[in-house]
Amino acid sequence: MPEALHPRPLYLVDASLYVFRAWHSMPDEFQDADGWPTNAVHGFARFLLELLEKERPAHIAIAFDEALDSCFRNRLYPAYKANRDPAPEELRRQFTHCKALCAALGLSVLAHGEYEADDLIGSALHAARPQGFRGVIVSADKDLSQLLQEHDEQWDFARGQRWGMAGVKARHGVEARQIADYLALTGDAVDNIPGVTGIGAKSAAVLLAHFGDLDTLLSRMDEVAFLRLRGAATMAVRLREQREHALLWRQLTTIALDAPLGDIATGHERGQADGDMLSALSDALRFGPMTRRRLRVAAGLEDPAY
Repeated sequence: MPEALHPRPLYLVDASLYVFRAWHSMPDEFQDADGWPTNAVHGFARFLLELLEKERPAHIAIAFDEALDSCFRNRLYPAYKANRDPAPEELRRQFTHCKALCAALGLSVLAHGEYEADDLIGSALHAARPQGFRGVIVSADKDLSQLLQEHDEQWDFARGQRWGMAGVKARHGVEARQIADYLALTGDAVDNIPGVTGIGAKSAAVLLAHFGDLDTLLSRMDEVAFLRLRGAATMAVRLREQREHALLWRQLTTIALDAPLGDIATGHERGQADGDMLSALSDALRFGPMTRRRLRVAAGLEDPAY
């Protein structure tokens, strides 16, 4: 059977989600040799080790958010994510350690000053598909569901839940291909995107089920008032008034597929681990003996039988 019918899995990890989760959930008793907190690194290392030990991925990329206030979306809409407090220095340092840990393990690291982790994941998957890969997106973020195609899946690692393209509607009420349009209509409070006034999740799902996509909806706005939908007449007015805003929100909610990935190999095959770098990081971050051994085994530097 041709390889196209058996695409190889490319694991794409939304690292920031797991770093932030560890930062908020791990006790602050962990410190590095200089006295800086390392709770987020310790939590992220545990997550990463569980993933590597469970799946043993041959192809994997870890995407980090560096475009915290310099993303291209901020130029389109300066208020984008303006509702978020800047990350404290104690956390920024740990992001640097997490990236270094991934590099020491021989994992492909994706980061860019103008593109978010979602864009890097989308671009990496878009580039890898023609080479016979399918995506396994490790994240609970609903935005990333818009990337799912026939053979792909998304994995909420913490909850142990996996779903493919066909499972998106059961979770969010719309098809995978409609997620960006859906968020443009409803808004996204997490990213400070207002959406169209008066259109909530249920209304947006009904509108997209009827019209298919945002462009068709906006081209046929006169029909909205006649839909059997509570408040339909008011929605028609709001859509007409906020048409340009809706299109802007869609620009913000659509994941880029053309982010520059540099000279990283398309398939993100696991590379050679750096034993010296891994040992230095383990010393600096004060990893315990069990974590050190698990890291070396995961890196292929130590036989798991011993």
